[in-house]
Amino acid sequence: MSRLRITWCKSGIGYPRDQRRTLRALGFRRLNQTVEHDDTAPIRGMILKVKHLVKVEERGFEAE
Repeated sequence: MSRLRITWCKSGIGYPRDQRRTLRALGFRRLNQTVEHDDTAPIRGMILKVKHLVKVEERGFEAE
């Protein structure tokens, strides 16, 4: 399964609470932090909700 590297680039101040809570659910704690998640439908949906606040990079499959 491919992975997504998500970086929080813009502050959530001034945006609706549900968008700020989505950032927290993705695992962000501070601005410019990067997290990695598996490329799944729920994660893609959360990214879509806060796409104006984050930057997404796709990473290929890596053998474990």
